[in-house]
Amino acid sequence: MLLRATGLAFLAAISPTAVLIAAVFLGSARPRLTAFFYLIGAVLMSLIMAIALVAVLRGLDLSRPAEHAPRYGFRLGLGVLLVLAGVLVARRTPRRADGEARAGFLSRMTASPTPQSAFIVGILIFAPGASFLAAVQVIATARARFDVTAFAVFLVVVINALFVWLPLLFYVAAPHRTAHYLTAFNGWLRAHAHQLLIGVLAGVGVIMTGNGIYGLVVVR
Repeated sequence: MLLRATGLAFLAAISPTAVLIAAVFLGSARPRLTAFFYLIGAVLMSLIMAIALVAVLRGLDLSRPAEHAPRYGFRLGLGVLLVLAGVLVARRTPRRADGEARAGFLSRMTASPTPQSAFIVGILIFAPGASFLAAVQVIATARARFDVTAFAVFLVVVINALFVWLPLLFYVAAPHRTAHYLTAFNGWLRAHAHQLLIGVLAGVGVIMTGNGIYGLVVVR
């Protein structure tokens, strides 16, 4: 359970938008404080959504042995949907207007950043995506004790915000070098954002589909 959940969380952490905003905040007038509030917003949103999803799925008793088929059927259905989403994204050609609209939105949200606005941006940007929901679903439907579940949720939330707290730590240690490498990495991510999105959706979809089929056919 923990291995699958953390693997999916690493896929969820791959976000060109999160890296872009981290670079902007670390280049602001108060970089450490602004980026720290961005981190708080990101972690808070991720944690609240993870706890809510775990509570809902545990409330449906999908972690019980008697709910074996519904549990793996849920994973199979989610996996198929993600694969289909990846196919649709692959068939859709990115349009310049879409990129300009997103850039304009981010520019407005991050113009003259303050700790308060960074906190709000963290909440908005880290509204849960498909990979994060898949990771939490693995935790929620596993037959694990409360302490193991709590640790798994904590670990997934920390990994999901990887590209917020890791640049902040590097910036504290080496500000100028971090800003240089973060800008270069962000440029690479933006250039390959479409391919990365397809890869993440397809990868998570295949993992969830395979796990669902395995559970329904092999595991009894």
